[in-house]
Amino acid sequence: MIRFFNVYYPTRTVVLVLGEAILVFACFLLAAYVVLGQDTWLVLNYEFGMFKIVGVTVLTMLLSYYFDLYEPQIVSTRKEIYFRILLVLGFDCFIMSAIMYLFPDVALWRGRIYLVGFMFLIPAMVFWRRIYEWIVSKPSFRERVYVLGAGDFAKSTISSLQARPDLGLEVIEWKEISEPHEDRKAIWIEALKRLGTLPKPPHRIIIAMEDQRGELPVQELLALRFQGITIEEVGTLRERLSGKIQLDGLRPSNFLYAEGFRLRPSQQFMRRMVSMLAAAVGLILCLPFIPILMLMVRISSSGPIFFRQTRVGAGNRNFDVIKFRTMFTNAEAAGAKWATKNDPRVTRIGMFMRKTRLDEIPQLWNILRGDMDFVGPRPERPEFIPMLSENLPFYYLRNLIRPGLTGWAQIRYGYGATLAETKEKLEYDLYYLKHMSLGLDLFIMFETIKTIVRRRGAQ
Repeated sequence: MIRFFNVYYPTRTVVLVLGEAILVFACFLLAAYVVLGQDTWLVLNYEFGMFKIVGVTVLTMLLSYYFDLYEPQIVSTRKEIYFRILLVLGFDCFIMSAIMYLFPDVALWRGRIYLVGFMFLIPAMVFWRRIYEWIVSKPSFRERVYVLGAGDFAKSTISSLQARPDLGLEVIEWKEISEPHEDRKAIWIEALKRLGTLPKPPHRIIIAMEDQRGELPVQELLALRFQGITIEEVGTLRERLSGKIQLDGLRPSNFLYAEGFRLRPSQQFMRRMVSMLAAAVGLILCLPFIPILMLMVRISSSGPIFFRQTRVGAGNRNFDVIKFRTMFTNAEAAGAKWATKNDPRVTRIGMFMRKTRLDEIPQLWNILRGDMDFVGPRPERPEFIPMLSENLPFYYLRNLIRPGLTGWAQIRYGYGATLAETKEKLEYDLYYLKHMSLGLDLFIMFETIKTIVRRRGAQ
């Protein structure tokens, strides 16, 4: 897997994205040559043609990203992929037509190059996807993996690997064993010796033992390690695959000795500056729409336009978060409780505002005021903190930094309305605390736009 902005991506996905970007650029470059002939070099260099082709390439890749064409867990069937490719190119043509109408100078040779380029691009993208499928289906492009372990823990690890064919990991030589724990070390030793003599030994060994004490064959693993085989603990693998740190089996030593979890003052200062800048720009862009939103809240139901609610911030300090009101005024007469799907307490207009995140625009003022940052764990209500701290280990770590308007858990998971869901959100928050950086914050901001456009995760 390849690490970019502290997020891990399968190597196959990176190859797919880069290959598609080169293909899109090449199609429009070929279109320029077909239309212009000998004048191609002149137009591309002296009329900013190269920059215009780069621009339409970036637009095409962004649309492919927003239509989940690089998310094999969401879009996997061939028909759906081809349908979405047509949608991408249709939106691409529409957006380029609108841009050329508003800014005629953007057109390349009166738009003919774009027209010919899209004609080349439709079959080319379909053909590239077929070629990509053929390439990744070959055994030589798969990584052989051996899972060292037994029982449900090892089985769940294997299931998670088999559920992600985009990773290109092939589990080999694994068999369930029923021998007692004291007899398993000899079995592991024999299995590892056999692996070292295979014509095609594994590329990677994943340690997936529930209890390594007395079972781990250290010498045999070291021998394979020096043969060039990667040895990896299952927790590290799961963290990369899922983007979260699992609470089960998590100990304080995992925080003490692990890389990351560094809250450097210089880093926090830069994150704060970016948060304030993003909040200021956001308020300026939203200013023309705020009166319309206020009117929508007013006609939705009786009561105040703005809604204030106490939340817990950095250092366990309480503050009032400001939102557009989306619930009826007597929604919590019976006491505080989590929002649920199709919550009856939410007005019809309030549901629309929640799905589009419009109700959270006033929180930009919380960011400017210093209560929140743009990116961070979502602030929780103080009524729920004692229960969550008692049931979820390391929950207090979320409050080491300012809460955020958006966050890693929001783009990867969504809303948590039960203890189990809140536990999973905490696992994403711990991953963010471990890998927190300005680059990751910018990526989360970018991904949040997709989450809002696709209307995912809100309750």
